[in-house]
Amino acid sequence: MTAFRFIEIDGRRYLWRDIVQMRWEQLRARVRSEQPVLFPLKHDYRPPAERTAAGRYQEPSLFSS
Repeated sequence: MTAFRFIEIDGRRYLWRDIVQMRWEQLRARVRSEQPVLFPLKHDYRPPAERTAAGRYQEPSLFSS
C-alpha cells in the first residue's frame, strides 16, 4: 500500500506533509503554552500538624498556650 501525497478537505487538496507539519506546530505550541495561575501561592506558616484537617483533628490546639 502506498502513502497518499494529498488529502482533500472541504474540496481543497493539501499536501499530507503540510498537514503533518501544522500538527507538529500545534503540539509544540501547546507544550510552550503556560496556564496562568488562579491565585498566588502563599507559604503556609502553620505547624505541620495543623496544615491538614486530619492533623487538626488528631492534635487540637484549642487549649494549648
